[in-house]
Amino acid sequence: MTAAETLYDVVIIGGGPIGLACGIEAQQAGLSYLILEKGCLVNSLYNYPQTMTFFSTSEKLEIGGVPFISDNPKPRRAEALEYYRRVALKFNLDVHLFEEVQHVEKQEEKFQVQTSKGTYQARNVIVSTGFYDLPALMDIPGEDLPHVTHYYKDPHYYALQKVVVVGASNSSVDAALETYRKGAQVTMVVRGPEIGRRVKYWVRPDIENRIAEGSITAYFNASITAIRLGEVDILTPEGLVTLANDFVLALTGYKPNFDLLRKFGVQLSEDDKLYPQHNPTTMETNQPGLYLAGVVCGGMDTHLWFIENSRDHAPKIIQHILAQQAK
Repeated sequence: MTAAETLYDVVIIGGGPIGLACGIEAQQAGLSYLILEKGCLVNSLYNYPQTMTFFSTSEKLEIGGVPFISDNPKPRRAEALEYYRRVALKFNLDVHLFEEVQHVEKQEEKFQVQTSKGTYQARNVIVSTGFYDLPALMDIPGEDLPHVTHYYKDPHYYALQKVVVVGASNSSVDAALETYRKGAQVTMVVRGPEIGRRVKYWVRPDIENRIAEGSITAYFNASITAIRLGEVDILTPEGLVTLANDFVLALTGYKPNFDLLRKFGVQLSEDDKLYPQHNPTTMETNQPGLYLAGVVCGGMDTHLWFIENSRDHAPKIIQHILAQQAK
């Protein structure tokens, strides 16, 4: 029987830490399962900045009962990639990488999961797709220019350049500090009146001191209104400012793939938060047999769920699937 002909108990969409945790739970429960990931293993973590340090301690990032040993009080991106790779190998998880899910449709008592490489059948589907793949756009002229990016990887690329960093979150603050220390002339554009309240506590004094001493310029209660080759327009409380510029790091946040959820038939709240409907006890959506796991549950409130507080989504889902099968 081919994979397309197999009726899986569970198909898991997303090969991040929570998707892997769901696969481990399914495997240990004796369920047939398949994990589909459109990119590499833990693709979102791979696309994090190369120097990123997690807010969580290593034990809070553990899945499958496998210890996460780190050399640092807070593990770094490279350590997390190594850890989750080893977890996937330890459990010999059935993961199809670089295979994007395009559509899910329920026909009678089973789901048809269509991907870029084929079609699979499943009794249940778990959506654990995260949010890091879709940036929240500013919708301003010039945002699509080649020197504008919504992702930050490595500071050396911006050495000796004029860099505008948009935002005041952890990613924005890290980018501003790291590029400044590689010799960039850094300007931050912050929509609110201060650096974000959820910025890592050991980083906040650093960025506030750099701004206070003038090493990094910051415009608060401000926004970029246009980007052109060589310059940007910033609307500040004192009026419009035009700055010479080489690169814009528009780290304005990210959002789940709501269009994909709608295709799956998941109902979203009618407010601007777009919370996907699901039962927090079982994680089942308004579509019977279709579950959510991880940060995708929070809609636009992407700060609600992290690895450490959504690991228990996996056992909740698998326990509910087993209970339904026992009926």
